[in-house]
Amino acid sequence: SMAAAGAAEVAQALSRPLSCLQEPDCGRAARLRALEAIRAEVQERPLSGAVVQEVFGTQLVRPLARCVAGDAAERCRELALQLLCHGLSHGDRPGEALPVLLPALAQRLCPPQGFEPSEELRLGLVQLLSLLLRRCGASVAPYLTDVIRVLQATLLDHYAEVRRESCRCAVACAQAMPEHFHMQSESLIKPLMQTISHQHYRVRVDVIQATGAVIQFGNGKSVDDVLSHLAQRLFDEIPKVRHAVTTVIGEWLLHLRDRYSYFHKLIPLLLGSFTDEIPENTKLAWTYWEKIGLQWEKENEDDLKDKMDFSVSPSHYPKGVTRPGLGCRELVSRNLSKILPGLCHDITDWVESTRIKASQLLYTLLLHAEDHITQHMELLLRTLYQACLDEESDVVKNCVKAAELIGTFVSPKVSLRLITSAFGKTPKPSCIMVLTAVIRGSPKEILQPHLTDLGNTLSQAGVCQRSEEVFYMEQLLCCVQALIDVCQEDCKEISLQLMKVLVTIMAIPCSQHLKEKVEETMSSLAEVQQLDSFLYLYKEHVIQLMEWVSVSCDCWTCYSPEILQLDVIATHSGPVIGEALNNFILILKTCLQPNKDPQMRLKLFTVLSQLLQKSSETVNSQGLFPSYLETVIKDILAPNLQWHAGRTAAAIRTTAVSCLWALIHCEMLSPKEILKVKDGLMPQIIATMDEDSKIARLMACRIVGVFLKVCGRQFDEDKFTNTYTEVLKRLDDASCDVRLAAAHTLTNWFKCLKDSDVKSAMESHIEFLYQELLIHLDDPDQNIQNAVLEVLKEGSVLYPELLVREIEGVVHKHRMPVYCNQLLHHIQSAKGSA
Repeated sequence: SMAAAGAAEVAQALSRPLSCLQEPDCGRAARLRALEAIRAEVQERPLSGAVVQEVFGTQLVRPLARCVAGDAAERCRELALQLLCHGLSHGDRPGEALPVLLPALAQRLCPPQGFEPSEELRLGLVQLLSLLLRRCGASVAPYLTDVIRVLQATLLDHYAEVRRESCRCAVACAQAMPEHFHMQSESLIKPLMQTISHQHYRVRVDVIQATGAVIQFGNGKSVDDVLSHLAQRLFDEIPKVRHAVTTVIGEWLLHLRDRYSYFHKLIPLLLGSFTDEIPENTKLAWTYWEKIGLQWEKENEDDLKDKMDFSVSPSHYPKGVTRPGLGCRELVSRNLSKILPGLCHDITDWVESTRIKASQLLYTLLLHAEDHITQHMELLLRTLYQACLDEESDVVKNCVKAAELIGTFVSPKVSLRLITSAFGKTPKPSCIMVLTAVIRGSPKEILQPHLTDLGNTLSQAGVCQRSEEVFYMEQLLCCVQALIDVCQEDCKEISLQLMKVLVTIMAIPCSQHLKEKVEETMSSLAEVQQLDSFLYLYKEHVIQLMEWVSVSCDCWTCYSPEILQLDVIATHSGPVIGEALNNFILILKTCLQPNKDPQMRLKLFTVLSQLLQKSSETVNSQGLFPSYLETVIKDILAPNLQWHAGRTAAAIRTTAVSCLWALIHCEMLSPKEILKVKDGLMPQIIATMDEDSKIARLMACRIVGVFLKVCGRQFDEDKFTNTYTEVLKRLDDASCDVRLAAAHTLTNWFKCLKDSDVKSAMESHIEFLYQELLIHLDDPDQNIQNAVLEVLKEGSVLYPELLVREIEGVVHKHRMPVYCNQLLHHIQSAKGSA
């Protein structure tokens, strides 16, 4: 035959170089020349496949293999390897070389005896193995143990390219002889997993692809050994690595022989890729998932008969979300009980990225499971309560989205009962967050029958007064807002309960921004009931709110939250408080008795004093306050003006006196009313002029001035005397304002005495007063000098000669002779006009 003839010719040409190679003492240069000669004959001439096969098979394989396995010169090994590759690529029956080559490869690449020092040559040797596997297929089976031994070593090679080629080689091996390969595939899993986190991302991609093939064609049981490693690679920062994992998992879910046993382990990994930040990876995962769902539907057609007929879409479904197919939903529902416990564990893992991934996956699973969520509610809620407190906002965001799906798919009978029973054990802010999300996910008409229960639960003291921390209150506020947003006009039936919650939140000593938000929520509660503003809500509920807040008012202390709540109801309701005076005054009367906690009385007095500053817009908006004046003065103000030791008691007297001044100043306490109460109050007010508090002294001076104006003409000698001696002391006061007020009050005193029957009995007192006032003419403050001058002018009418005598006694040494002369002039002209 022609092939034989051609081969004979080549063989002849090769005999010299071959015999040279086989000589034991052939030097390096000679061996190299011999190999070059072989190359010239075999590689550089156009020989047919049959000739190449003939020449290689009979003459070259053994000497070249020996050379590759043991020649000391790297260049010789390299040339021999090149020639072997050429022979195996071009020869017709490469399988015939296996008995020689595979032991040679194992000898060169497997420890302990073999280690090829050159990286490039190790790469070439593994490429040669790949070539053998691709060309010889199943006929490599008898040598599988050698192949596996080689790969176990080369998969861990220090040179990245050798590892990559070894991965490709493992794939070729798996595909070449699947029925033999699965007996030994497990031996490759350990070295693959040792190199799956290699620093070069291309190595990682190749390892993942190799793992896919090794398990696909090998032993499926190895899935368990690789899952955690593949899951880790879903966190790889290189998108191509994540892409590779998704492909492998997708392929397994479609084609793995034992896939039904591994659904619950593989589905979470595939669905985890739905939230990859690279759109291409997300799309890949979805494409696989749709195929897997459809394939599963086909395989389980009989089982699904009824469901396929009745798979009507739920009437209420998350906006903008596509509903997954029936097969996909069934796959998740049937495996949920196996997936959830591990996932719930991951959501509370210490590694942040694990928690984020797990929370994203939870949402995806619940979207598929729909009403099958119901039987897993206890575990789910426990997990959500914990995860919603995560400091990582993404975890919280995903868990809230997941909780909204509970609202969408689970009957509120179940979900609300479970959540509100958790409130019974100390509600965490996260319980409220979950409830809020469930409300937001629920359809309005399905919540409606549960509104009253919800309103009652939220307004229980154990829930809305459990904590004063701002975060808890913010969550409570979001919950109320969610109810209003979802239930709209249906909230009318729990309007009072929601107002109680809002008043409670507003009453905690917290940031201004929360108060503004509460007001916005109140406004939206008014709006859904077609009311113009939240003031109408107060109008509607103020009496009930007063009753609610005052149940225990007899035992309040300064720490009772109800005091702050009363403050909100009374001051935030604007003019509406004027419609609830009966309740309001009764609470004040009960709580402002002198035997009650002083700090608490101070707080309440402060509220009252604030309201009285603007009485026509608050307590007197309906003009009804005057009918309560007697109670306010006799039962509330008078007892609290009594002197008691201590700073708080002094502060209470100051506030009480401010309240009294406010009543007088806005003229609610009319002259007629003043006549009724003056006898009870006068001694206390005069005593108050001596308080430590400047405000108290100032108010007291002003009040005495008004009392004199209204009823001073009826005073007897004692009253006149008592009054002026106390007011006169105030001209020495440290505060300019008080000195000024005292001067104005003395002016009123003189006016009253002018028309009084006791004027003559008071002469010596008036003389003393003239002397004192002349001294005060030189007050350091000019306004007060002028005021004292006015007092003396007013007083000069009583005993002008007496005053003139006093002036003449001091004018020559007085620091203010100008004023003295002005006074004398005033008296002269008054005489003249008289």
